[in-house]
Amino acid sequence: MTKLSIIIVSWNTRDLLGRCLTTVQASLAHTNIPYTIVVVDNASTDGTPAMLRVDYPEVQLIESGRNLGFAGGNNLALRRMLDGSGDTPDYVFLLNADTEVITDAIPQLVYYLETHPDVAVVGPQLRYPDGSVQSSRRHFPRRMTFFMESTPLAQYWPHNPWIRHYHFDNTPDTIEQRVDWLVGAALLVRASAIVRAGLLDDGFMMYSEELEWQQRLCHTQAGHIIYLPIAVIMHHEGKSSEQAIARRYINFQQSRLRHAQMMYGQRFATMLRLFLQAAYGCELMLEASKWLFGHKRSLRAQRIGVYWQVIRTLAS
Repeated sequence: MTKLSIIIVSWNTRDLLGRCLTTVQASLAHTNIPYTIVVVDNASTDGTPAMLRVDYPEVQLIESGRNLGFAGGNNLALRRMLDGSGDTPDYVFLLNADTEVITDAIPQLVYYLETHPDVAVVGPQLRYPDGSVQSSRRHFPRRMTFFMESTPLAQYWPHNPWIRHYHFDNTPDTIEQRVDWLVGAALLVRASAIVRAGLLDDGFMMYSEELEWQQRLCHTQAGHIIYLPIAVIMHHEGKSSEQAIARRYINFQQSRLRHAQMMYGQRFATMLRLFLQAAYGCELMLEASKWLFGHKRSLRAQRIGVYWQVIRTLAS
C-alpha cells in the first residue's frame, strides 16, 4: 500500500524540479515509507516532460495540456488518487517545484502525522537559499489585514500590527506550534482530511488557494494545522511567478479579492478593490514622476507598465 503520495506542480522550472526530485528521493531513501511521486506539468515549454522521462522514469507524469495554476494542477492529481479506484495513500505531500528537501524532513513530517491523529496538516520550516528563515506561519486574515499586508501601503508601514499578527511575529519560529494556516510550498495533508474537506478551490489561479483550503480543513474539524520547525525545506520563492511579473501581481490581488469576498462579503471586496486601484494608481504616478526626472528610466518604465496592467485588470 502506498503510504505517501507526493504531488509537484511544475511550470517552466525544469532545473529546479530536477533538484527537488533528487532531494525528495534522498530524504526517503533510507526509510520504509512506500511512496509515489506525481509531477503535474502545466504545459511547460522548457523541456520538463522530456527531462522527466529520461532522468526520472519512476516519476508519474501528468501533462495538463495548459496552465491550470497551483490549485488546478494539484486537483488533477488528487482526483486520480482519491477517486477510490486505486491505491489510496494515507498522506499527500503538496510540494513546490522550487524547493529542496533538507535531509530527513519528509520522514519527520510523516512520523508526526502518524503519531498525532488529531492533526490534519503539518508543514516544515521554510528557508531561503541563504539559510535564513522564510515566514510561513499565518493567522487567518482580519479585515484590516487585506489593506495592510502585501499591498502598496505595506511598504510604508511594514511593521504595522495587522501584518505582525498575520505573520505570527509574537511567537518564535523555532518551536513547534499550532497555526491557522501555512504557506503552501510544502504541506503534508492527511488524505482522510482531504476527503472530508474537499479539494482545493481551482477558482483561484494562484495565491490564496492554500489559505481558503486550510480554512475549510479547520471548519470541517478535519484536524489541527501544525508548524514543525525540526523539518526544514529550502524554498526558492516565486521562481514560476517571476517569469510573468505583471501576471503575478494580477493573480495575487485577484485571488485576495476573491477570498475577501468569500470571508467578508461583496461590499467589503468592493471597498478593497477601490483601495487597491487607488494605491496602485499612486504608485504609478510616483514611478512616472521619477521617470520624468530621468531616474533609472528603464526600471521606472517597467514598473509603470506593470502597475498600469494591474489597475486595468482591477477596474475591469
